[in-house]
Amino acid sequence: MPEFPRISKRIAAIAESATLKVDAKAKSLQAAGRPVISYAAGEPDFATPAHIVEAALAAVKDPKNHRYTPAIGLPDLREAIAHKTLIDSGTAIPASQIVVTNGGKQAVYQAFATIVDAGDEVLMPTPYWTTYPEAIRLAGGVPVEVFAGADQNYLVTVDQLEAARTPRTKVLLFVSPSNPTGSVYSREQVEAIGKWAYENGLWIITDEIYQNLTYDGLKAYSVTEVVPEMIDRTILVNGVAKTYAMTGWRLGWMAGPADAMKAAGNLQSHLSSNVSNISQRAAIAALTGPQDEVLAMRDAFDRRRKLAVAELNKIEGWVAPMPQGAFYVYSDVSGLLGREWGGKQINTSLELCDYILDAAEVALVPGEAFGPSGFVRLSYALGDAQLLEGIQRLQKLFA
Repeated sequence: MPEFPRISKRIAAIAESATLKVDAKAKSLQAAGRPVISYAAGEPDFATPAHIVEAALAAVKDPKNHRYTPAIGLPDLREAIAHKTLIDSGTAIPASQIVVTNGGKQAVYQAFATIVDAGDEVLMPTPYWTTYPEAIRLAGGVPVEVFAGADQNYLVTVDQLEAARTPRTKVLLFVSPSNPTGSVYSREQVEAIGKWAYENGLWIITDEIYQNLTYDGLKAYSVTEVVPEMIDRTILVNGVAKTYAMTGWRLGWMAGPADAMKAAGNLQSHLSSNVSNISQRAAIAALTGPQDEVLAMRDAFDRRRKLAVAELNKIEGWVAPMPQGAFYVYSDVSGLLGREWGGKQINTSLELCDYILDAAEVALVPGEAFGPSGFVRLSYALGDAQLLEGIQRLQKLFA
């Protein structure tokens, strides 16, 4: 009989999500009684606002939510998303061109699966969120890293993108605010990149999941708002997880050209059908209800980012640029590498994070999860007291 591999090569090649892996290890240690402080998961520590929860409770009791609904999402929710996209992304997209997904991750996966063919290259500004390259490869595409370091505030330039473009380049991945860096592109930068993509016939997949979490009066500009010519070749990905503290509700969406959304809807009809109606009803309440708690959460994140950056930069060899969005600090820790810590030579950020977890019981995500070594990501979406205590442990460890 022929010998077949037990696991397909395509799936076997996928790496586990590094952020979830670190978070799971931290939670395991916490369950074992160790006082680990984890900065690993990008998850707000706040409860979902009460009016959203109440909408879900009411939806549970309504029999109409106990049945299948359209695979692409409830009409009322898609109308609410269309309104949000107009207000926050400055882009008019009809509800018929919106697909509601099981979280932002499914939207990212489906976006690449919809427009990428085998061998197509996707320009991927680096540092990148750990899921992007895996989703690109699952679609048969080739992720092409375009790296920008702390000296550029982790923002790529048109010249860098042009240098990486080849005849095989089909898509640009664009993320602002960024996970893992918290960097936000200015309107001028968005315009330059959008016009460059248009002139070169590229698609853009833009992940806007953090668009409502910006600070210092900054706005996260959408490509389609600044360069409306790109509307026909841009897929916008978003969701309620980060803004509304709804990570566990698994509710995201994608919006874009009619042909692409029709294709994505066809895929979803076989992949998962409709998202939980309870989560969809909750999302309607989130998008159409009061936003005061959203603003309060953003104010808390703002306070925490300033505290985190100020305290981290007290560590010699640790460089933490001030993030302008999301809830992460992406630090350059190359100044701590190539040295002996705890009686052992530490040469990579992966080794450094292992040492920090063992010696200080603080969980960080190493730069290897997002691109080159030499960096670490810290999420400040946790309580103020824990945030400060963990950084003080780092200060003591590297004193």
